[in-house]
Amino acid sequence: MLSTSQRCGEISFDSPEQNAKCFRMLGDARLRGQTGVLSERRGSYPFIDFRLLNNTIYSGEIGTKKKLKRLLSFQRYFHASRLLRGIVPQTSLYLLDEDYLGQARHMLSKVGLWDFDIFLFDRLTNGNSLVTLLCHLFNVHGLIHHFQLDMVTLHRFLVMVQEDYHSQNPYHNAVHAADVTQAMHCYLKEPKLANFLTPLDIMLGLLAAAAHDVDHPGVNQPFLINTKHYLANLYQNVSVLENHHWRSTIGMLRESRLLAHLPKEERQDIEQQLGSLILATDINRQNEFLTRLKTHLKNQDLKLEDAPDRHFMLQIALKCADICNPCRLWEMSKQWGERVCEEFYRQGDLEQKFDMEISPLCNQQKDTIPSIQIGFMTYIVEPLFEEWANFTGNTPLSENMLNHLRRNKTKWRNLLHKQHSSSSRSTDHSVQKTEHEEQTLNEGGTL
Repeated sequence: MLSTSQRCGEISFDSPEQNAKCFRMLGDARLRGQTGVLSERRGSYPFIDFRLLNNTIYSGEIGTKKKLKRLLSFQRYFHASRLLRGIVPQTSLYLLDEDYLGQARHMLSKVGLWDFDIFLFDRLTNGNSLVTLLCHLFNVHGLIHHFQLDMVTLHRFLVMVQEDYHSQNPYHNAVHAADVTQAMHCYLKEPKLANFLTPLDIMLGLLAAAAHDVDHPGVNQPFLINTKHYLANLYQNVSVLENHHWRSTIGMLRESRLLAHLPKEERQDIEQQLGSLILATDINRQNEFLTRLKTHLKNQDLKLEDAPDRHFMLQIALKCADICNPCRLWEMSKQWGERVCEEFYRQGDLEQKFDMEISPLCNQQKDTIPSIQIGFMTYIVEPLFEEWANFTGNTPLSENMLNHLRRNKTKWRNLLHKQHSSSSRSTDHSVQKTEHEEQTLNEGGTL
């Protein structure tokens, strides 16, 4: 029997035994103590509009955290009221001319290659890279036939997901989601993993990759906590954004009725596993997952025939896909690095404007793009991808990614060295100019 909490969008299993079994399998998903999955209503948390926050009419009025919170609450109300009045974001799909469609189709024939250019693909699909890519991959992997999915409903769901990303975000937008999804597709083809994957595993991996950052506000978890945002209170300051991404995804799945034809138990299992995958992308849990992976590889006790071990490796694959930018070709890697730092700097500017302490990596005057990227590669990316290569058995893809990573790190170091050299020359020139001015004044001259 379903619990009364179903009226609030929350579902529980029929018995404590079923709940316990689910929690043992998804123990790292931080679901203990919950009786089911609480979905968030679509559009419940709009993006933080920096144009509104920086509007001159507010410049002399807003200067406290209390006023900032009030403004964000107003944004939420305004966004929700638009939805209630039937006003939806005007980002529907547009028809492309045949030349662009032909180029996009040609790119999709090479979607499994690591040098896939997601920026070019997004331009060729007129900003609809996520929808186009997912429709193609669901077809390629036979998921539409296997799960008897309705193509119109699938398309509707994917448009929902794409629209709930915010193009105003330099980094956490639908193009990033498409890039992560393409990377996930590459990882799912690695022989060590592919030989054991079920259609359910593949669908979960692709859906989690596509929706793992949906409705991202463009600021990080500490910002939401420090401003006492309602999401931080809702999720008790734990994996705030990741919980929001997951629950928003569940809301869209239910609203679109994409999986409504599946048995109730299967739908519940899919929702729980999606949560476990998306929650794994919390960067604060990096050491937790890395330690577990190292232990498994050292003990050689991974049994991919077993669903829990396959699920764990899907979590690792998604974590790799989420931070794979430094492992791409330099031209793409550099652009992603600049985009994520721009998003950091926007948050830092916002924090400075409202007299908040500027978060680490968000101070444009102190934290340079090369230094941020080098630190990210050294402490986050390299340790994870080295272990991923150990798992896959140093396949061509893994070696290619590690080679790109090392070359890109060298290029960032060269850029950092140039910045330091330029800064030193500028300082020396200023010192020489000052000394010259002092000498002129001492000699009775004029400047």
